[in-house]
Amino acid sequence: METKTLRDEKQKEAINNWARAGFIGTVIAGTGFGKSRVGVVAVGEMLRRNKLYNALILVPTHILKDQFKEEFIKWGYNDILENVEFMCYQSAYKLINNKYNIVVCDEVHLGLSKEYRKFFKQNTYDYLLCISATAPEEKEYKFYLDTLAPTVFEISLDECVKLGFVAPYKINCVAVKLRSDEQLLYNKANKSFVNWKYKLGQYDAFNEATRIMANKNSHPEEKKKAIMFYRAIRNRKDVVDNAANKLLLLKDIIERQYGKKVLTFGGSNEFTNKMCDAINGVSYHSGIPKKTRDLNLEMFKTGEVTVLCSTKALNQGLNIPDAEIGIICGLTSKSLTMIQRVGRLLRLKKGEHGISLPAQIFIIYVKDSQEEKWLKNAVGNLDNVAGINV
Repeated sequence: METKTLRDEKQKEAINNWARAGFIGTVIAGTGFGKSRVGVVAVGEMLRRNKLYNALILVPTHILKDQFKEEFIKWGYNDILENVEFMCYQSAYKLINNKYNIVVCDEVHLGLSKEYRKFFKQNTYDYLLCISATAPEEKEYKFYLDTLAPTVFEISLDECVKLGFVAPYKINCVAVKLRSDEQLLYNKANKSFVNWKYKLGQYDAFNEATRIMANKNSHPEEKKKAIMFYRAIRNRKDVVDNAANKLLLLKDIIERQYGKKVLTFGGSNEFTNKMCDAINGVSYHSGIPKKTRDLNLEMFKTGEVTVLCSTKALNQGLNIPDAEIGIICGLTSKSLTMIQRVGRLLRLKKGEHGISLPAQIFIIYVKDSQEEKWLKNAVGNLDNVAGINV
């Protein structure tokens, strides 16, 4: 059975599961599965067969609005486009008393904040399909989604690789050390973190800080604890995000790639700009004008430049063709972020004899720091990881 046919069957299985669940549910699928097509087919067939009159597609970015419109045309549903509305989450939560036959929530994990949830409370719909690369990691978000639209189908990134939907990959985790001056800053920040963690309640400090800041009636002293706790986290992360030895190793890896297209990810816009300067790349992040971002992305697509440096803007919602190497220099503890970044590199690209070329991914992290713990959590559920005991 050809890969395309197998993918079609899996997509059909996801839609059938959704139908059996009463047309309310969540499809969780890794890169290469074709989540957007599932959303398009769900809307298209519901509007055509059941003679429904309107649908709403919710997405996190304006780029995804345009991409979804293109998907409707690509898969032969351009005749129903006049009955489909496309909107970003940051606009949808302001809607009140609207009625929809079907709502599709793309990258639903980004639409689960308390503010964005207002859409589901203030409007009505008959059918709901949520799609995402992974389930939310935050307990509150996961509980809310399970209540709103329980999971009806799930396939992991590694399953998509094994089924041939995307290219195979290898993740190489490479450690660097902090310089002596950086180590002093890290130790100071970490000491502050431990202090405020203890004062908040050592075993659940983060949730306690979140609760305090969300409560308008929290005592000023409690708010101070939460603020200082968050500040310590930020200060500690700033040190590892901007470690000088990351730049040195990054340059060495780039020089060994012999002109291959490379995506790099920094932990902050500041460090992304440093990467860009060090390796003669171009930037794509929220700190530069959209016109410049678009121009840089186009130069990367055409091959005019071979290194594209990002922070978060390329994590999702953009198809980056022909990128063979990925270098991640900024980490969070979330496996979702890691899966999204890995997914930028796994588009199928055939080599000799039709064999899929593997994607090479390097993760540069600071040894003996919190970043090492974040890394273990972020790659713990992925195959083909070398260089760290997870």
